[in-house]
Amino acid sequence: MRRSAFHRSAMDRRVARMEASTRGTNMRRQHLGFTLIEATLALAVAGVVAGIAIPAVTGTISAVHAATAKAAMVETFSKALTHSTVTGAEVVLCPTSGGDACADTIDWSGGWIAFADLDGNRNRGPNETLLQQQAALTNGAHLRGTSGRKRLVFQPGGGAAAGSNVTFTLCDSRGVAKATTLVLANNGRFRQGKPTADAAWACMQPP
Repeated sequence: MRRSAFHRSAMDRRVARMEASTRGTNMRRQHLGFTLIEATLALAVAGVVAGIAIPAVTGTISAVHAATAKAAMVETFSKALTHSTVTGAEVVLCPTSGGDACADTIDWSGGWIAFADLDGNRNRGPNETLLQQQAALTNGAHLRGTSGRKRLVFQPGGGAAAGSNVTFTLCDSRGVAKATTLVLANNGRFRQGKPTADAAWACMQPP
């Protein structure tokens, strides 16, 4: 009877160890399965968040670049008008293609310059002071002027010379719905507004 009890006790211990080992293996398998599910869910959530966040960040960057371009143009208007009034010289604003010479275009996206036009030929000469030079717009921003107005001339008496108001349409990668305008009146004052559908569409087209 003692042997029988001893054998039963040993057998019970072996069975207990086997059951414990099986439970541990199952727990490890369950834990591994739960981790894979978590990883899959995390990747799915990350994809959704990225899909929402990236366009939002891109839109914000585009808005900042557009606002910067508008501020630069307003600064150029102000500087040109002030210099013309103080010195008595005409000041010309014109679009460029990245250099310091006027370009034959109404697309101002490549940058622009303002200079004192001492000889009155509307093109910058080697001895004419460069008042401001704006680099090309970035991040998909475009700036388009009124058709036929490739030069702006500020006169000593104040204001922009000749013709009707000049309208600049500013757009970017956010699309036509976010396009805005900057209107320069003959008296040198400017105001902001919304472009027509045609003007906004034209602004989005490649130069």
